[in-house]
Parts: sequence; structure tokens; C-alpha cells
Amino acid sequence: MSRISLFCVLALVVLFAIGVGADLYSHKYRDADEVIVWVNKVGPFQNPQESYAYYDLPFCKPKKHVESAESLGEALQGYELVQSDIIIPFKVDTLSTPTDCGDAKGGLVLTEEQVKKFRHAITHNYWYQLFVDDLPVWGRVGEVVEQEHSTPQVFLYTHRRFSIAYNGNRVIEVNLTTDLPVRVEVGAAIHFTFSASWVPTDISFDERFDKYLDETFFEHQIHWFSIFNSFMMVIFLVGLVAMILMRTLRKDFAAYAARDEDDGGEMGDLADDSGWKQVRGDVFRAPPRLVLLAALLGTGYQLLFLVFAVIVLALIADFYEDRGQIVTAFVVCYTLTSGIGGYGGGAFYAKYAGKHWIQVFLLTCLLLPGLFFTVLVGLNIIASSYGSLAYVPAGTMIFLVAIWSLVACPLTFGGTMLGRHWSGKADFPCRVNQVPRQIPDKKWYLQPAVHVLLGGVLPFGSIFIEMYFVFTSFWHYKYYYVYGFMLLVYCILIIVSVCVTIVSTYFLLNSEDYRWQWVSFLSASSTAIYVFLYSIYYFFAKTKMNGFFQTAFYFSYMGLFCVGLGILCGAIGFIGTSVFVRRIYMMKID
Repeated sequence: MSRISLFCVLALVVLFAIGVGADLYSHKYRDADEVIVWVNKVGPFQNPQESYAYYDLPFCKPKKHVESAESLGEALQGYELVQSDIIIPFKVDTLSTPTDCGDAKGGLVLTEEQVKKFRHAITHNYWYQLFVDDLPVWGRVGEVVEQEHSTPQVFLYTHRRFSIAYNGNRVIEVNLTTDLPVRVEVGAAIHFTFSASWVPTDISFDERFDKYLDETFFEHQIHWFSIFNSFMMVIFLVGLVAMILMRTLRKDFAAYAARDEDDGGEMGDLADDSGWKQVRGDVFRAPPRLVLLAALLGTGYQLLFLVFAVIVLALIADFYEDRGQIVTAFVVCYTLTSGIGGYGGGAFYAKYAGKHWIQVFLLTCLLLPGLFFTVLVGLNIIASSYGSLAYVPAGTMIFLVAIWSLVACPLTFGGTMLGRHWSGKADFPCRVNQVPRQIPDKKWYLQPAVHVLLGGVLPFGSIFIEMYFVFTSFWHYKYYYVYGFMLLVYCILIIVSVCVTIVSTYFLLNSEDYRWQWVSFLSASSTAIYVFLYSIYYFFAKTKMNGFFQTAFYFSYMGLFCVGLGILCGAIGFIGTSVFVRRIYMMKID
């Protein structure tokens, strides 16, 4: 056990050092110090994930290939920063300067193969991304000029003009314009040049990333209105639960109390009763597929804490300012919360006297990581066949597997053991009958399948607008930074899911159907079905993505997101419903 603990500590230290460590650069310069321009990737603007190495296009390559050290998040997001041959002296205006094209002595004579690559990139609206002092800038590869009664002409931008603002000894803002178009044709002599101008500014270093935040989009009135609308929905649902359920249950409790007084304290006759009171001997019966439900609930409990932790960290740390930090935070938080998943699944399974707790542990460990790894391998195969940067390097995959096996799995195992022994005692308020009660026939709208399908409508309505902002930031090159909105929406989603599943469970029990465990989980998790349907609409109506590559990546990512959301919402619904069911059956009828 000591070796496992040592491995856990070492793995966590490595994880934090790689992903969450301090900057390698101080971002401070002296006059005339070199400010390096790093090239990242190039790809079609309408297909965000279809990105390629910058030097896959026949741009001038520096004589020495120098790559920036990648963090875990950068590797997972497909960053590949390479030092370019553009060196800008700090606070020194630079006139038009040729870049080094090796043997071509600053020039490049286009061959047929190079013309083919440039033409393909320009006609498909390729853009490229550069980083100057960790500030991203974007530029177009070229343009297509339409001409009447003639073939469109393809032009390549050959000059990059940098306008850099500084405050003291720090770079504050970088703007890039491209010009000097040259027609792309075989034998054309291309001379790539750059220039830089420096201007002072009063903007502080802490505010330099604000220009990338689209306040007019994220802080639009519709965003505020959606929060208000969801808040009103919460008030309505909480009031509905309090008014309908509590008043109805109070009448039932009062009737029992009166009957007990008439019977002199003996148990009243339940023969004339109907509804939820009739299934008190079966309501805490072990549900079918207990191992699977326990693993799903354990994973859902983990995701519940994981999402809350990441949102809070994002509010504190401004993850959007550092490449890949939000992804690194997810990996770290998922690893550290693995014990919660094991504890929740183990405790639930042990309450029903389950004997195969090893299966619960293994399934909890493998459920979400196994799905993620399978999809990742499939996307890696697609990305590799296209030569894209959107693949996860083999070293990163091995590192993730090591973190999972050396840290996440031991924590899950320990959590499962604690759940079994500390919280695994069956403390149900009602005894379970030996013979299961027959479930009576009921109308179609009281069937469990209807509860499941309708259960996700209101939770989806409460997060619908926020999903639009999240999707737009992820698929349209916007930096999401309004994590305060996300935290509010997350709390609203929890409350709405709990209220909806409580109402659904009450009607289910009232129809003398005691199969509430799976129904409560699935009715809340059906929120993910509506989110996935919305993602299909968003793909065709709000984006210009096309091709097999982008379609595969889009729906794979959306599928993983919706699976996680479904497990999360299902666990939320189950937690609220289990508390409700226990409370109503805790009343003693004696």
C-alpha cells in the first residue's frame, strides 16, 4: 500500500508541474531584447478542429527547428508551437525585413507542388495562428479574386505587419495585418517579409487579454434574460413541488394519524388505500442491473463535484489566458475526485447487500475513461490519416493512462472500500417484502418511458441559452470567460432536475409502480438527449462545418459531452429523489 501511495504522490506532483506550473517566461523585456514569434497551426476557418502544422504549407522555414515545451492541456488541444524566423526587437521599429528562406536567399520560387498546396489552402479559406509573447494573432494565407468571364485569381499574402503596444517593459497588445498579395503560379518568386511598429499604451499587463473577450456577445441582454428566465422557472418548480406534493402528502399523513387514533395505536387497514402507500414494502427493493446503476451513480457523483470544482477554479484563475489550462484542470480535478466516484458507487451497492463489489469498482474506473479513450483512439486514426494536428501524441496518451492507473484507480478503489464499510449499511425506513408486488396496468402517460422522455424537457429549457454560448465559444474561436453565468446555470440545472424528478417519481409511485431508481436516473439524464438533438441543429444551422473530418470530430465531442451530461444529471435527479422517497416513507404507520 505504501508503494501505491508513493506512486500517487509522484504522479500528482508531475501532473501539477506539467499542467499547472508557473510560466516559463517572465514576460519582461529590456530594450532591443528579442521578441520571438511562434507559429502554431493552419487550417480552414469554418472547420476549427481540422488544423495542420504551420509548415505543412511551403512557408519559409527557419534553419533551426525549435519547438515550445507543451503542457498536458496544450497537447490534448492540438497546440504545436514552433519558433519562426521572425525576430522582433523590443521597442525597436522594424522596417520591411525579409525572412530567411534558406538556400533561396530570402526568396521562394514556387514549384508545381507548392502552388497546389497554396491554392488549396487559399481557396478553402485557410487561416494561421501565431503567438507573440503568448498573445495569439491570426492571419489569412491569401485571397481569391473573382473576375468576370475569367478564372478566379489566387493571391498569396507575402508581408506581415505587426503593430505592438507596450507598457513599460511588457508587451500588451499585438495586431497583425497581411498585405502585398502575389499571384500564385508556377515559377513565381515569393519574397516573405515582415515589419513591426511599437506604440505605448496605458493598458496594464493584467488587462492585456481583455481585447480577446467578446463582451458584446457574452454579456448581451439575452444572456441576462436567460438567467432571469431560468431563475423564474426554478421558483415556479419549487412552488409546484411544495404546493402539490406537500399538500397531498399532508392529507395522507393526517388520514393515517386519524386512523391510528381510531384503532387505538394499531396499524390501520391499508386495503382501501391506493397509490404510493401500497408499495411501501417494495419501494426499497434492489433495482435490476444494480452493478451498472451503482457505477453510473458513482461516476455521476464524481462529475457533480468535478464540474463545480472546475467552474470555481476558472472563476479564480482566468483559465482563458493560458493555453490548455482548462483541459489540464479537468484532468487534475477528475483524478483527484476519483475517490468520490468510488465512494458513491460502493455505498449505494452495499446498501442492497451486493456481493460483486469488485465489478462495481472496475466499472466505475472504466466507464467514462474507457469511453473517452476509445473515442480518442478513433479520432487519432482519423486525424493521422489527414495529417492533422488534432491528434493526441502517443506520449500524452501514455501519460494519461499512467495517471489513470497510478492515481485515479487507487483512489477509486479506496473510495469503494470506504463506501462499503462506512456507508454501506441498509438503513431503509421500510422492510422489503419477500415476494415482489405485481405492478398494475396504467395509462400510457404514466408509463416509465414517458416519464423518462419528458423528464429532460424542463432541465434542457433551463440551460438552452447557455448551451448556445458554450457551443459558440468552442466552435467559433471565442474565449469563454463568463464562468459566473455558468455557475448560476449549473445551480439552476441542479434544482430543476431535482424538482422534475421528484414530481415524476411521485406520479410513478402513485400509480403503484415502485421502479423509481432507474426512472429517476434516466428521466433526469434524458436532458442530454435534448442537448444532443440541439447540437445536431446547431451543426447544420449555426456553423459552416463540412467534410468527414470535421463531422466526425464534432459529433464525437458532442457525444462525449452529452454522455457526461447525462450521467451528471441522472445522479442529480437520483440524489434528490432518494431523499424525497426516504422522507415520505419514514412516517411510521403504527
